[in-house]
Amino acid sequence: MFDIGWTELLLIGIVALIVIGPKDLPEMFRTLGRFTAKARAMAREFQRAMEQAANESGVGDVAKDLKDVTSPKNMGLKAVKDAADKFEKWDPLKNAAKPTAPAAPRPAVPTNSLGTGAEAAAAAGVAAAEPAATVDPGPATKALYEARAEKAAIAREAAEKMRAVDSAAAETDGSAKT
Repeated sequence: MFDIGWTELLLIGIVALIVIGPKDLPEMFRTLGRFTAKARAMAREFQRAMEQAANESGVGDVAKDLKDVTSPKNMGLKAVKDAADKFEKWDPLKNAAKPTAPAAPRPAVPTNSLGTGAEAAAAAGVAAAEPAATVDPGPATKALYEARAEKAAIAREAAEKMRAVDSAAAETDGSAKT
């Protein structure tokens, strides 16, 4: 409270010994002790009176309700923290499924402006080679392949329309010049 160290207390004791004298010093310390005891008793009594007044007015119940409402457990934050802890401790290599035989390497599927390799071969009029037996792709991969195929079809359709517009424009330019 006052942040008085041992050296300060020793200095105060020496000054008190010199100023008050060795004869009256014990009586002064007794009086000082009684005074501090009375002050502490009054502080305890005041604190009890305040706590009693708070209990009678219901402030304690409101404070308890407020603590309950803002507790992490009731807000669901405890479950989130537990899940985050589990995620941080999770090891993806632990309990991972071990393949019994090495999987055959998947053939590379080149993509270009015409789409996947099979679509490019079909557009060029060449028969596509039958791919080697592979593991079926998952639903997300299938959806990705379908989205790429749709984009390639849209691009082909737009290219055909542009060619048609260009050829029509060339014909109208040629007929206008003659």
